[in-house]
Amino acid sequence: MLPTPLLAELVKALQCLPGIGPKSAQRIAFNLLERNRDGARRLAQVLEQAMDDIGQCESCRTFAENTRCQICNSSNRDRSMLCVVENPMDVASIEQSTDFDGVYFVLMGRLSPIDGVTPERLGLPLLERRLAEGGVKELIVATGTTMEGEATAHYLKQIAQRANVTATRIAYGVPVGGELEYVDGSTLSHAIASRREY
Repeated sequence: MLPTPLLAELVKALQCLPGIGPKSAQRIAFNLLERNRDGARRLAQVLEQAMDDIGQCESCRTFAENTRCQICNSSNRDRSMLCVVENPMDVASIEQSTDFDGVYFVLMGRLSPIDGVTPERLGLPLLERRLAEGGVKELIVATGTTMEGEATAHYLKQIAQRANVTATRIAYGVPVGGELEYVDGSTLSHAIASRREY
């Protein structure tokens, strides 16, 4: 039993973080209270500001502080190449590990009817409108190789075909059942460079 109800609430709140269970949350809470109260206050301040000020880019759906993200606003990007990824972490991984200079569309998940994740929830009607506007020549499908990721990739291929856009799939190097955010930079760079028609 924890010494105060507020401490118990702090431990419970920390468990919302991925990979943080009760014991890890307790260690973090105790560490912050014992050794780094200034750091904890700064963390709380930045978290609150981020929750208030970070939304989604109206064009690609990644995280942004304005209506459009820096990538979508850049005049140096090749808008004929549109890379579709599952989440903003995938964008960060590709940007850090490759020389890809196209633009992105972020699904914020992958198709999973059992979990209620439908094409509408992934913004696929917005993607279809974007392809219909013209200008996109290649749709690069960079979803994970999980069962849901493959189902999403197949759906994206159909959307591209309806819009007469070439669909490519990132190539080998990404392990089956793997997630892009956990793939090392060299492997991810090779996978992007060796993509194939899908």
